[in-house]
Parts: sequence; C-alpha cells; structure tokens
Amino acid sequence: MRSSFKSLKDVFAKERAFSGLRETVYSADVIAHFFEIFPNLEKVASPQQCEKKVLKLKVENPAWRNELKFMETEMIEKINSFFKEKRINQIRFIG
Repeated sequence: MRSSFKSLKDVFAKERAFSGLRETVYSADVIAHFFEIFPNLEKVASPQQCEKKVLKLKVENPAWRNELKFMETEMIEKINSFFKEKRINQIRFIG
C-alpha cells in the first residue's frame, strides 16, 4: 500500500492525462473572469473564445478595435498577472 497520497489539486495540475482538460478549464476561466479584470470594457468588447492561449475578442466598433490593438500587450500582462501564470499569448480582435 502506498504511504503517500496525492491531492486532487496536485493530480489535476501535474498529470499529463489531464492536460487537455486543464487547457479547457484555464481557457474558460479567462472568459469567465474577463469583465472582472477589465470592467471598463463591458460595453466595448466581449470575449468569444479562448484556445491554444489565444483569446478572441469581439469588438463592434473599428475605432475601439484599433485602440484595443494598441493595448494588447498590457491586456495580456494584466490577464496573466491576474491568474499568476501565463494563460494568454495573443489576443485576436474580431468584428
């Protein structure tokens, strides 16, 4: 019998078998917490999809799309610092 047990948190975080599930959960977290991180963007943009560390934001107004493109690096840093790990590498703005 094994003398040491792993917590569910450790198994979820480290086991290779859960890598796909981990990616899905982390992506869903980014979308779920987007307006918590950026409350001022609620009327301007809406997160649509997040996969392979690329967040897709829907922005209706081309002027806002351009403004957010200039802020892309800061937005990525703010998202990653909120989660205390690298969850986003790129943001794509769609219309």
